[in-house]
Amino acid sequence: MAISYKKLWKMLIDKDMKKKDLCAAAGISHASMAKLGKNENVTTDVLVKICNALQCDIGDIMEMVPETADRKDAE
Repeated sequence: MAISYKKLWKMLIDKDMKKKDLCAAAGISHASMAKLGKNENVTTDVLVKICNALQCDIGDIMEMVPETADRKDAE
């Protein structure tokens, strides 16, 4: 299984927020935001900060999705 942050990006669109706005509101680094953009691993601390800033639950910003054959080949 892989992590997808598509729900986070949809939420930002719905709230009319840019990634840099979320960085400022949540107090996270641009490097963490870049990792999120690539569906890479980030610490739970980063995820908690995002949830606090957006006043949502962790399931509202991420989900587990089956890994595709392409992703498995890349690893």
